[in-house]
Amino acid sequence: MEIKKITIIGSKGKDGSPEKVEKFDMKMGDIVSIVGPTGCGKTTLINDIELFANNNTPSGRQIMINGEHVPDDFSFDPSKHPIALISQHTNFLSDLPVGEFLTIHAKVRGAKDIENVVNETISFANQLTGEAIIKNTAMTELSGGQTRSLLIADAVIIGNSPIILLDEIENAGIHKTKALELLKNYQKIFVFVTHDPTIALLSDFRIVMKNGGMQKLIVSNAEEQKAAAKLKSIDDVILHYRGLVRAGEELNVTLLENINI
Repeated sequence: MEIKKITIIGSKGKDGSPEKVEKFDMKMGDIVSIVGPTGCGKTTLINDIELFANNNTPSGRQIMINGEHVPDDFSFDPSKHPIALISQHTNFLSDLPVGEFLTIHAKVRGAKDIENVVNETISFANQLTGEAIIKNTAMTELSGGQTRSLLIADAVIIGNSPIILLDEIENAGIHKTKALELLKNYQKIFVFVTHDPTIALLSDFRIVMKNGGMQKLIVSNAEEQKAAAKLKSIDDVILHYRGLVRAGEELNVTLLENINI
């Protein structure tokens, strides 16, 4: 089935009251953020999407594809499941080298030029993380940021998943604005659970969660795009100085005072 849009149909919040956002669509190419305070139900919402909820989860939500009910094999056959979830929990049981891990996945997916696909995946990941990922490094030796970067690249390039859910990637220390720039080149649905204002404002729209319910849908406008550009400049400066600190450089107030944002 070619996925053109996903529809999320709301139900009720934690207190049993109806969700104010009754339903919304996500079309291919959309970048969507889910925002709200800790414990408000953000992760529950992406879990509902990942599970293709059909009034069978605590929230009572329903997920539809192209306006129709989701085929059973999408939910129960891993080879046909069109969603990749990059969660905050990224522990690996496998100690395979990165290159071998990606090669196995590429073979399972039926990739034609496996070596190029693996190299493209690692190159993509290395644009997001501060410390380069090496092919012969064991998966279990990767840092949190490297792991999250590699999983994002793997889902986009090797897995080629049409829908990718990303849970608080800003906490992994990856280059989040670079990630958004790269992801916009792919015609997929990207959903970010985030506390980060830059990611939220650079999204096409965002769902605001409260007390387990979808409270509001906000479409990004021209003023928000200006604010996002300013926040991106601040992020770039912080990333630059993070790099200096990591490299063992000493900083002083004068350097910071000379920054124009």
